[in-house]
Amino acid sequence: MARGQPQLHEILTELVGEGVKVYFQPPDDITMTYPCIRYERDSAETQFAGNRPYRYTKRYMVTVIDRDPLSEIPDKIAALPMTTFDRWYAADNLNHDVFNLYF
Repeated sequence: MARGQPQLHEILTELVGEGVKVYFQPPDDITMTYPCIRYERDSAETQFAGNRPYRYTKRYMVTVIDRDPLSEIPDKIAALPMTTFDRWYAADNLNHDVFNLYF
């Protein structure tokens, strides 16, 4: 059975626990509370065998947004399978740790 976005949402929610919101592709008019995780579908990878698609894996861009520059949340995300760190940046006095997660 293929894993999907609802399972990923559950994994992220359980990983960070209460007090940290997890948002999937939130609309622009939503007010996010921090710390939080914001994630969205970003890309996908297709592997071929015999010129036919053999495996199709969706990639999600997962962004941890926190006021605390020493937050432990990015470390928890980095420990997930098939996850790589992409970049860090600061905006509006918030720290953004961006990861690519294949799921």
